[in-house]
Amino acid sequence: MNPLVFSRRAFLGKAANGLGHVALSSMLLPALARAASGTQPDAADMAAFRSIAPKAKRVIYLFQSGGPSHVDLFDGKDALEKLHGSNLPDSVRGGQRVTGMTSGQSSFPVVRPIAPGKRCGPAGVWISDLLPYTQKIAGEICVIRSMHTEAINHDPAITLINTGSMQLGNASAGAWVSYGLGTENANLPAYMVLISQGTGKNPDQPIFSRLWGSGFLPSQHQGVILRAGADPVLYLDNPPGVSREQRRAQLDDLEKLNQRFADEVGDPETLARIHGYEMAFRMQASVPELTDLSGESQETFELYGPESRKPGTYASNCLLARRLAERGVRFIQLFHRGWDQHIAITRQLPNQCRDTDQPSAALITDLKRRGLLEDTLVLWGGEFGRTVYSQGALGSAVAGRDHHGRCFSIWMAGAGIKGGSAVGETDDFCWNITKDPFHIRDLNATMLNQLGIDHHRLTYPYRGLDQKLTGVEPAKLIAPALA
Repeated sequence: MNPLVFSRRAFLGKAANGLGHVALSSMLLPALARAASGTQPDAADMAAFRSIAPKAKRVIYLFQSGGPSHVDLFDGKDALEKLHGSNLPDSVRGGQRVTGMTSGQSSFPVVRPIAPGKRCGPAGVWISDLLPYTQKIAGEICVIRSMHTEAINHDPAITLINTGSMQLGNASAGAWVSYGLGTENANLPAYMVLISQGTGKNPDQPIFSRLWGSGFLPSQHQGVILRAGADPVLYLDNPPGVSREQRRAQLDDLEKLNQRFADEVGDPETLARIHGYEMAFRMQASVPELTDLSGESQETFELYGPESRKPGTYASNCLLARRLAERGVRFIQLFHRGWDQHIAITRQLPNQCRDTDQPSAALITDLKRRGLLEDTLVLWGGEFGRTVYSQGALGSAVAGRDHHGRCFSIWMAGAGIKGGSAVGETDDFCWNITKDPFHIRDLNATMLNQLGIDHHRLTYPYRGLDQKLTGVEPAKLIAPALA
């Protein structure tokens, strides 16, 4: 048969193989492009973005998911007592769009804080009596009352504050920190996540894994969830009948195969896979020690509160956050749900505060007495605040507050933060910022700055753009909060 003549079957077979090669090439090209950057920045890049003297070695981010009410917790105004029951003026609202949950209301009655408060700390920051333990640590924290965001619904807002963008697929803040700084403990991930459910609201608001994902960064930088119960990290234990020695031998052989593939195609995700297997093997020994609280004193449990002995609670997670900080984990993030008080705020908000007030304050106290607060940056806050007007009839037991992103409050402590201070001011309606506005991009820039990272320079090439945690719009440091 003439070698230049193909049968119909041979032609189709060759064509199919060719299409496979084209498909394989299209899949490998992005991997090869990523490989040029490697799984970690090179020495020159690291020297460029680590050009700031670091104040912090690690971050503990106490994320209060759902939107804590700044009106009721940190920004109460004497004027609201007189304004209570009056309609929010159109001149103050300024045509701001509101969510569909209150857009149809015929009136927007102003509601004073649901509980009284006190002027606390050197700066005389107003803190609600719903947070008596936080009042006691007012000298350690800086309350920023002038945060703002353009997002008005939970999913885009929580995605924006955690990843720097409302678009899906971006790297989370913890992943960026892991990518830029690596780990201080080879036996634990650089980024760990703990989730708890508050008593302030039914668990109907989801927490998506993309909030601690690596996005376009190599997957070794994604957060690892530490769960309550017998299996703190899923799929960590060996199968029945497989010894630790056998597992070690299997991983050694698997690493050789993966390394050979990585050398051939230059895919950094293969290297990340090797890293993941090795990390899981080391965590088999480190995680049981981490989660064993039997060595903690009775005084420590009393400090964090009665829920601290119950795995999976916010109090227990705060105690674990301190243990993770002691063990060199770079980024520790607690997600606590239940702050979305659209209804029954007079019942739900006090419950939520009881969940979080004592453990949050205890964490600051515990870190300080152990000498860890000076190089640990602690952040407390959610994705936005709440409206000063009532959602529902004024005075109703089922009334609440809607979402509000034009101003809200967070606090920071430790690692070069000016304790006992306040930043920013809002108007008498807690509706508009009147002094020192700061976007959540500025919060992320400040966090990186305290870690010794120049947020302009910590970038990763993706889709034709040098991606940053702070995005493409200008970001500045929250300078008044820095000591």
